[in-house]
Amino acid sequence: MIGKLKGVVDEIGEDHAVIDVHGVCYVAYCPGRTLSGLPGPGEAAVLFIETYVREDALRLYGFATSLEREWFRLLQSVQGVGAKVALAVLSTLSPPDLANAIALKDTAMVARAPGVGKKVAERIVIELKNKAPAFAGAAAGMIGFKQELGEGVAPAPVSDAVSALTNLGYSRDIAASAVAAAMKNAGEGADSAALIRLGLKELAR
Repeated sequence: MIGKLKGVVDEIGEDHAVIDVHGVCYVAYCPGRTLSGLPGPGEAAVLFIETYVREDALRLYGFATSLEREWFRLLQSVQGVGAKVALAVLSTLSPPDLANAIALKDTAMVARAPGVGKKVAERIVIELKNKAPAFAGAAAGMIGFKQELGEGVAPAPVSDAVSALTNLGYSRDIAASAVAAAMKNAGEGADSAALIRLGLKELAR
């Protein structure tokens, strides 16, 4: 089983990269975000690999980080999500963005991925809502807060502040992050006006 490839880039295609490892070239199918982050041909590269073995084929899937690979596996635990859809989701959303979208129940964000309809996006959000925090990476600290917003159980001043910032044109995820940062400065007892004011300061940085 291949877990990681360390070599030089031989070729980058529309949906795959060819990595030369001491003269042996491996084809790895990758999310668009991973492909765009690879260096040019002849440059050193590392891919975290998920190996699929079938009776008639051996296919490698490559990712920039082990966290992306974990999300690739996790997404395929959802009914109706195979490797192609999982790659499309990871081409559109980074792991933290995906975790945030799931926490906020933002099915529209998940549905931005090509080939992911509303029903599939809803299944991803519902089936992974309890698993997303463990796969949020650096954004893990805010996931619990955003899940409260997604479930509609956040305190009124918090939800009102997020709604106000959203009405100003910010995405729900960005608004939630700004309010979370504002809460650190204002304290949990702050009213919505204070959270909105401090949230706007965060967004202006």
